[in-house]
Formats: sequence, structure tokens, C-alpha cells
Amino acid sequence: MPAPLTGAVATPHAAATRSAERAFARGGNALDAALAAAATLSVVYPHNVSIGGDLIALVRDPSGRIHCVNASGPAGYAVDPAALRHTHGEALPYRGIDTVTVPGAIRGWESLHRLGAQRPWAELFEDAVVAARDGFPVSRSLAAAYIEERDVIGFDPGFRSVFLPDGGLPVEGDLIRQPALAATLGVLRDEGASALYDGSLTDGFVAGLAALGSRIGRADLILFHPERVEPLARRFRGLDIHTSPPNTHGFVLLRVLDELERDGVGDLLGEGFGTMMERFFGANAVRDELLADPRVTAGTLSALFEEEPAPANDPVAHGFRPPRGDTVGIAASDSSGWSVSLIQSVYHAFGAAVVEPGTGILLHNRGTSFSLDPDSPNTLAPGKRPLHTLMPVIVTDGDAVRFVSAVMGGQGQPQIHAQTLLHAMAGTTAQEAVSAARAIVGPQRDGDRPSDVYVEPGIGEDARRSLEDTGLHLIPAPELSELVGHANLIASAPDGTMDAGSDPRSDGAASVGSYPRTAEER
Repeated sequence: MPAPLTGAVATPHAAATRSAERAFARGGNALDAALAAAATLSVVYPHNVSIGGDLIALVRDPSGRIHCVNASGPAGYAVDPAALRHTHGEALPYRGIDTVTVPGAIRGWESLHRLGAQRPWAELFEDAVVAARDGFPVSRSLAAAYIEERDVIGFDPGFRSVFLPDGGLPVEGDLIRQPALAATLGVLRDEGASALYDGSLTDGFVAGLAALGSRIGRADLILFHPERVEPLARRFRGLDIHTSPPNTHGFVLLRVLDELERDGVGDLLGEGFGTMMERFFGANAVRDELLADPRVTAGTLSALFEEEPAPANDPVAHGFRPPRGDTVGIAASDSSGWSVSLIQSVYHAFGAAVVEPGTGILLHNRGTSFSLDPDSPNTLAPGKRPLHTLMPVIVTDGDAVRFVSAVMGGQGQPQIHAQTLLHAMAGTTAQEAVSAARAIVGPQRDGDRPSDVYVEPGIGEDARRSLEDTGLHLIPAPELSELVGHANLIASAPDGTMDAGSDPRSDGAASVGSYPRTAEER
């Protein structure tokens, strides 16, 4: 009998973790587990993710190669930036149909499945279909999002009918049913991803979008395909840190770690913590000024790593709108050599807060991170992808995977990765690493300034003193607050044992299990 497969997974919702465990138990690998979890999350965590959003993932295959799948969708080819500037002024709104770009998630799942999943495509939808059809209980995080966003959701009839069915705000434990979405998931299960982009769902979806005022057309869906690109990588403390290239802000993490290593800044979780946060403040300014879709906008990767940030007191000219609610991160790994960091999002809490009624798809508002300044590299243009905050991370030591990190936290994602990994590299368990108190510099809420730093109370005294010695503006954050995001982490030891941790700030769970295998499955 072949040796059992060891499978590890960490997600921000316990139901998604159970879906991943079932995928492993049925003979799947880490790809199957991550995809099953992503499908379930797209139903049960609508303030953070839906199939109407985007996806970016890193996959390490058994040969040791790391692939980056960028399934972030562009603006429609019929979009009129001048008309949007006339309507909205200097910036797109946070919500509404004008913020919707092509949703890339389902094509992203297809691309990931083709990389080497072991189970049939249809299986990944099973738990998601049941949750949408029969209903799922509102989680703590979702209930909190309803309260925080109550004044800016509910303007769209499709959204109200699904997520505010009785006119009031659902509370923790209430059931949310999504029959139209269940039917759509069933079609995707039976017909594949093309059903949405060039198949039986396409005309109805496009007509529904048009009725809501969208300029996304059939050609935008037909022409959309994810990119499979080489990840960015830099060496830090003897390990190789891999993440996603532009249009994502993965470079921010690598730039800051490069600077800290070059300048010999030590004790990054203690006396060097303030310096690290100052470097993230500067890298954030470079991101907000220069990052854009490299397929459309002239610019070099070297500029993102080498450009000096604007002086600390200068406003950022072309910055994007900070998200609330944001994202899900899924970390999965197995003993056959597959590892996945999958990040998926509707951007702000509940995305655009618009549901296309025919399909029941909650639409993301990723377009709001475009600039409407025609001089910005990140200015809105037809067929262009916006600056993107999603960024998966895998850390390797030679041919071995050491860490798989997947986080939520908007513009603060590079900082969450850094702090989580620093704790893990210092020898903590995966659970201790994701649970540790942390801080985030940059806008996390409306009205925040680039120099604002949210600081949890458990930060060590040396780290706090080093922050107080900077010019940054410290804001106390509640203990284990979603203001500083979610982290999910898998750590692999040199002997092959795995450890997993899921952030207590979420509703998640982590699991490491042994799954019997037949000769055919191995």
C-alpha cells in the first residue's frame, strides 16, 4: 500500500478548511484542496470574496518550479474614462456598477486546475453548491461587516434581495441563501469555466450587467484569460521569497526586505521594527505613484525597486482608494510536492455591493483602485488592469518549501507577510506566527493618512519604542482586530513535517492530516 499523503491547509473560514480536507481525503492534492476551499469561501464569506472577483496565486509543483497565475480582470473595452471623470470627478466611487471590472476568479480556478489537480473539476463545487442552495450561517466576521458597511450597502435591488432579505441586517447565526448563485455554480460545475465567459451563462450575464449600467460586454468575457507569469523572487536571510509581479504590489515586500538586509537592520520584531515600518511607508508611496498594468503602461520593474519615495510630508499624487473587507488567503501544501498560496477578493467589503440578479453573482469593485488622473500610470483605460493588492507568497530553501503564506489586509498585505514570516523564521509555530500582535502602516480605513500606523496592544516593548521614535502616527487597534488583516501560514520543516496556522482574527481553521492513498492516486 502506498504511503499516505500528508496534506496541510489553512483558510479564514472553518467550512472552507473542511472542504479542503475532503478534497485531500478523496485523493486530491494541494491544488484540489485550495480550489475546494476557494469555492466554498466564495459562498460563505461574501464580504471578502465571490466568484465575481479576482484571483492571484502561486503554485509550486513537484519539480520545484513556481508558477504565478494572475487572474485579475481588466476594465471593459467600451469604458469611457472621460465620461467617468465627468460623472465622478477625481476618483471613482467606492461602490456601484462603475467600479466593476471583468471578474477573473473562475478562469483562474480553471488555470489552476489544469496545472495538476487530481480530482474532477465538478468536485470542487460540491460544498459551495450546497451552501448557496441550503444556506449558511452568518459568521462573526460577516456580521461585523454588515454593521460597519450598513450605510453604504443596500442601494442595489439584487443585493438587497440576497443579502438583506428581510430588510434588516443579518446577525451572527442567521442563514443566508443564494438560490440563483447555487444554480450558476451548478452550471459552472457541469459545463466548466467557459460557461460564464463564452457559454450558456454569458449572454444573460452580459445583459444583466448592461441593465445595471455596466460597459462590460461579451467580447470582454470571451477575450479574458489569466496570465501565467514568472514570480518575483529575492533572497532574504538565506531563504528565497517568491511573490507576484506587477500589476500586483508584491514588489513592496521584496523591496523592503532587500533594503533591510542591505543596510544590516537587525531585530526586525524589536528595535528594528520602527525602521521596517518606515521602509514600508516609503515603499507604499512608490507603489501608489508608479505601480500599474505593465501590459499597457510604460515603466520598468527596476524603478519600483529603486525609485526614491516622495518626501514624507508630501501627498501621494496618484494613490488608490484603501479597501475595507478585502480578501481571502488560502495556504495549502502536501507531501507530494505541491504547494499553493491562493488569494481571492471582491476588494472592499461586499465589493461593488451590486448583484447581477440572473446569475446571483456579487460583483467586485476592483476598478475603484484605478486613478482617474490622466497623468497617472494607473489611470483608467479600456482593457487595462488596475493596480492590484493581492499578493501570494511562497518561501523556499533550495529545493524545499519552507513557508506558504496567504494573507488578507488590503494595502497592508506586504507588511502582514513580513511580520508573519519573521515570527515563523524566528522559530514560532505557524499558529503563533499568525496570531502574534502586529502593526500596519498606511490607509486601512476611510480618511486615514499614509503615515498612520495601526498597532495592536501585544506588540513588544522594544518594537513599540522603535515605532514611537519614528515620524509615523500611531493609532491603537483593538486586540486581534481585522484592521490588521488575516494571515494563514503553512511551515514545513527539513524533515518534511508540516505545521499550519489560521488567524484568530478570522473565522478560520488550520489542519494537517494524513490521507491514505491507492496506487492509482499516487
